[in-house]
Amino acid sequence: MSLNVKPSSGHVLTGREAGARALPVVALGTALVLVTYVTPMATLPAAAADLGAGPAAQAWVLSSMSVGLAGALLATGVLGDALGRRRVYLAGLVAVGAGALVCGLAQEPLLLIGARVVQGVGGAAVLACGLALLAHTHAPGPARAHATSVWGASVGLGIATGALLAAALDLGSGWRETYVVTAALAALLLLPSVRALPVSTPAARRVDLPGLALLVLGMSCLVAALTEGRDGVDGPVVGLVVVGVLALAAMVVVERRVREPLVEPALLAHPRFRAATGGSLVLGLGMIGISSYVPTLAQAGLGESLWVGSLLVVAWAAASVVASLLVRLVRHPLEGGRPVAVVLLVVAGGQMIGFGLDEGSAVTRVALAMVVSGLGTGVLNALLGREAVASVPPARAAMGSGANNTARYLGAACGITLTVTLAAHAGSGDTAPAALVAGWNVAVVVSASLTVLGAAAIAVLGRPRT
Repeated sequence: MSLNVKPSSGHVLTGREAGARALPVVALGTALVLVTYVTPMATLPAAAADLGAGPAAQAWVLSSMSVGLAGALLATGVLGDALGRRRVYLAGLVAVGAGALVCGLAQEPLLLIGARVVQGVGGAAVLACGLALLAHTHAPGPARAHATSVWGASVGLGIATGALLAAALDLGSGWRETYVVTAALAALLLLPSVRALPVSTPAARRVDLPGLALLVLGMSCLVAALTEGRDGVDGPVVGLVVVGVLALAAMVVVERRVREPLVEPALLAHPRFRAATGGSLVLGLGMIGISSYVPTLAQAGLGESLWVGSLLVVAWAAASVVASLLVRLVRHPLEGGRPVAVVLLVVAGGQMIGFGLDEGSAVTRVALAMVVSGLGTGVLNALLGREAVASVPPARAAMGSGANNTARYLGAACGITLTVTLAAHAGSGDTAPAALVAGWNVAVVVSASLTVLGAAAIAVLGRPRT
């Protein structure tokens, strides 16, 4: 495959020149999506008071972008391969900015939730097609390792920036302005992205629209069921699960009948594809679920301030940024299931450092757990991003990226729900903080155990066939 690419201006660039132009804007776009993803952690109390949002609406504000992401990641990857990755990426960036602007102008909770879903769909296009564009402009080997390391670091950078924003907003800034600033940043990134991103040749294949629609419906319903189920299983939750399962079952039937399915069955048998997708699912299920609850633990369980709770997340994200950037210096090829499994064990070990807390525990113990697990997370961010595009044909890179990120955010939705449920109901104590900390200890053991079990499964399923 030639790496001479044609930017929007029509000038033909070499692979190195195209990569140098594309990498900064894709990294910034990815970081912006992650900032947008964590924004409600800080803005929700003020937004709920302003809009009169009850507990159910607040849960949906927190999870609505996850619904858009999980439902659209694979779909936007498939569309990027079929219609052009640059085109779909730019459309996603516009959707992120437009959704943020509507959030800032919303006068009722339903409009805010709908706009967050739009942001999720736009963010899905940026994540899926951005990583594929980097694969298109960087040849396999050191160049691609460097690009995916920077891409992995941008994920941590976005989370860290969002966490710092959460602490800064506690000083009294308005919630609407936060969304308007996000919209302005997306607009500022649009023109450099138009100029820097290369035009990729669309794959000569049809888009399976019925399968695509069923996939989006099924994934959206399952993530919505997880959101609704945090306060208990009732009729609507069961209905969403039934619709989601039926939609995905119908998609499988449709996919078996079409000539060009969304995901080729042969890929599911590819060890590296299974390892990358499984690793993202386990990382989301275990570490992202736990890390999202750390600010609550610090404030409600250990009596610390919002700044301390936010800085704990920053410690995790900053460690992941450093580790992602250092991966490119490793000369040994980190390919297949074994490296993924080993690093997941490091993440599980970091999680267990945070086990056994009580109300009087020092917050430095939690910080150490976040740093150790953050180092493992950073290695996985870079490694899984590279494996996601290396394990599929070049013409299907956006689909590979979309499938990988779908697994991550579906796992995150499950992990957050599991952590919140365990922390709220599994603990016991004389006081509410003691009960919360006890519930946290249970959640840590469950999360670390799931991570270890996932690592074992990946080590087996990701082994190359002899």
